[in-house]
Amino acid sequence: MTAQLKPSPLSATVDFNADGVQHGFLRLPYSRDDAAWGSVMIPVTVVKNGKGPTALLTGANHGDEYEGPIALFDLAHTLRADEVSGRVIIIPAMNQPAFAAGTRTSPIDRGNMNRSFPGRPDGTVTEKIADYFQRVLLPMADVVLDFHSGGKTLDFLPFCAAHILPNKEQEAKAFRLVQAFGAPYSVKMLEIDAVGMYDTAAEEMGKILVTTELGGGGTASGRTAGIAITGCRNVLIAAGIVKGEVVAQPTQWLDMPDADCFTFAEDAGLIRFCADLGDRVVRGQTIAMIYPTSRTGLAPVALKVQRAGLFTARHFPGLVKPGDCVAVIAEEIAS
Repeated sequence: MTAQLKPSPLSATVDFNADGVQHGFLRLPYSRDDAAWGSVMIPVTVVKNGKGPTALLTGANHGDEYEGPIALFDLAHTLRADEVSGRVIIIPAMNQPAFAAGTRTSPIDRGNMNRSFPGRPDGTVTEKIADYFQRVLLPMADVVLDFHSGGKTLDFLPFCAAHILPNKEQEAKAFRLVQAFGAPYSVKMLEIDAVGMYDTAAEEMGKILVTTELGGGGTASGRTAGIAITGCRNVLIAAGIVKGEVVAQPTQWLDMPDADCFTFAEDAGLIRFCADLGDRVVRGQTIAMIYPTSRTGLAPVALKVQRAGLFTARHFPGLVKPGDCVAVIAEEIAS
């Protein structure tokens, strides 16, 4: 017999079922040194107009990734109810404590939001937020757009992505929205660590999930912010939730078919890349050299890629540790 889950401690200051535009918060009580009866306040906007599908839009699942929050704070400010047929739920900073700190994980409990699902109503702060999404927000949604970028540790060619799924109808709908997003690259995504992911939670509920990796380095460029803003509206239009025409953009489809796409460091040191993002590489090519830094005169270690393809993502900081993902190689495929 399944144990009865406790109610979520989060509450919303908006009415998800009311028509119009509402700006408010998801409030999570959190007692701390500087506020005994304090709360974590997660900004939320709901734009609803009559009946229709629901889109759940999230950014800062990891707190040091900025294109999503830029696009969603912008959308929350500009989207009107008369543009909508259905409902749009906008949460620019899903992991608000991490976003406020500019860190990948929460400074409160070191929780990685994207590895904390299904969460717990009586768990850590991160687990409580994940539980609210799992039990309250995701069930409302038909379409889920979760923005990511490289944060402080990775840099990507800007792409929109969806996953290969057992349910081919669900998969096809997701890839149709990826095409509509119109990023310079579109990816059939392979995850190397899918346990506890928000993506997995949404897909297991049958939701149409689209995600992104837009740049990195712990900042957002004018180009990548623009890709996020345009792509977000394109997805809403293609899903039939927002009025307008999709701004068609050319995109190159990529595939990550297996673990050979990923190259990992086995040594610590100073990294020198021997190719740049967007370069085409061949199997066995040296993608980077790692120089030992404990003393001079030591030979660098060569890192070789395991497959041919397009250099799609790379480690961003100049120093690496054993186990760091150094490079991702994807295959170019027809749309």
